[in-house]
Amino acid sequence: MLRRDYLVRMIEEMTEIIGKVFGLKQQKKYIEALWELDDLYKGQFRLSSQLLGTLSAKDIVKLFQNGGELESNKLQSLAKLLKEEGEVYIASGESDEGLSRWMKSLHLYLEASLNGADRSLWDWEQRIRELQLELKEYRLPGDTEMLILRFEEREGRYDLAENALYRLLHDKEIPKEEAQAFYIRLLALTPAQLEEGGLPLEEVKEGLQELESYF
Repeated sequence: MLRRDYLVRMIEEMTEIIGKVFGLKQQKKYIEALWELDDLYKGQFRLSSQLLGTLSAKDIVKLFQNGGELESNKLQSLAKLLKEEGEVYIASGESDEGLSRWMKSLHLYLEASLNGADRSLWDWEQRIRELQLELKEYRLPGDTEMLILRFEEREGRYDLAENALYRLLHDKEIPKEEAQAFYIRLLALTPAQLEEGGLPLEEVKEGLQELESYF
């Protein structure tokens, strides 16, 4: 109950500041908008925008591990702010900084979703889809692609999971054993499940054969 109350208060404060940031962005007051977000980072997470800009997504995730458990709802809340900050940077013409924030945001949303984050808190599924669309022209880090593979498979979108697998194979970011394990898991499903997930049984078998040829 106490944890839920804390989350509610955090969301209320974040929503208020995000609204303020949106107004400042509309007025092209980008520096002031970034200051507001930096204050929010410090107040809610004891982190600064500068630190978040230098840390990798994996290192940020480690900061939210408590006794072996990931604070997934706090993590997805931070992902929300990183997305907002990225929008400010891109609007101000600093696209590299903005894209970096978006990539970290996507990674954090994926980690949170795979670790039991409340789907209704910030609608992480919708946020993930939006970020994937925004970043579709860019190469993502291998760690993030691995999370996409796991996420899409869990959500039953086997065709999208296979697309992530192909990207990982192209960049030599996944060992043969893990790639094989993906297809073996799919072969344990019914043909109807595979059809619904966009990857018919024959394509799964073909994918496994192609994998053998690839290696």
